[in-house]
Amino acid sequence: MRSFMDEVRYEIVPGEKNVLRVKRLYKGIGALDTGPCRSRPRQRLPYDNTERMSEAVGTFEFPILVEYADIDEIGHVNNVTYVRWVQDAAVAHWKAAAPADELARLLWIVLRHEIDYKQAAYWGDDIVAKTWVGAASQFRFERHTEIIRLSDRCVLARARTIWCPIDTTTRRPTLVTPEVRTRFSVAEGDPR
Repeated sequence: MRSFMDEVRYEIVPGEKNVLRVKRLYKGIGALDTGPCRSRPRQRLPYDNTERMSEAVGTFEFPILVEYADIDEIGHVNNVTYVRWVQDAAVAHWKAAAPADELARLLWIVLRHEIDYKQAAYWGDDIVAKTWVGAASQFRFERHTEIIRLSDRCVLARARTIWCPIDTTTRRPTLVTPEVRTRFSVAEGDPR
């Protein structure tokens, strides 16, 4: 049985300012232009493709390369993949910024995901998940994530996730230390 992906061909078309535009050619449908995102002004920034934390703005960046397995039968990244990327970025941030003793003591579970899909991502796109912490209550910690295509700095998706800390032994919700609360939450109204 042939899938929809069997009928997709890619043709590289020179774009503006050395940006490649991709035209997706579908059998019997014609060309759909998936060119550069126009929703935000273009800004070319150097990117070293490694995880990094910006103390100044409190954001953590997690590099992503779209793989063939991420593509669905429509020919773009499946929406479920964005959920995985949001989680992967949060876990990478936790492992990069948490104290060693807290890494051993705490796990995090997702209570809620909210994702707004803005633009599609395609196979081979270089993407970054930019994540930062939000407000917190006793057991609920808010985290924000933007999924951004690096070639044109287009925001592909925005997510808000509520996380709960659990104890690694009891697997029950647990309180966090003041140090973890300071690193992984902000006070209401904090512009971070």
